[in-house]
Amino acid sequence: MNETDALKLVQDAIWAVIVGAGPAVGAAMVVGIAIALIQALTQIQEATLTFVPKILAVFAPLLLLAPVAAAQLMSFTQQVYAHIESGF
Repeated sequence: MNETDALKLVQDAIWAVIVGAGPAVGAAMVVGIAIALIQALTQIQEATLTFVPKILAVFAPLLLLAPVAAAQLMSFTQQVYAHIESGF
């Protein structure tokens, strides 16, 4: 294994994490900003108001995009095992 193979493996691993966690993190970010804006406009500064909408916003993309994330992780795992089998 040389530096090029290691760099490609790390890039693929980062991409798999982005595809797997990106939609949930993006949804949480959008909901968090929207709730913060609503709290600023109404001057209601209650920290617990953000939890339930964020939880729902995170679980919805996870449920909808679980097959896509699983396929991406499966592809990455098969690629890593193929490299291990061939000796890089």
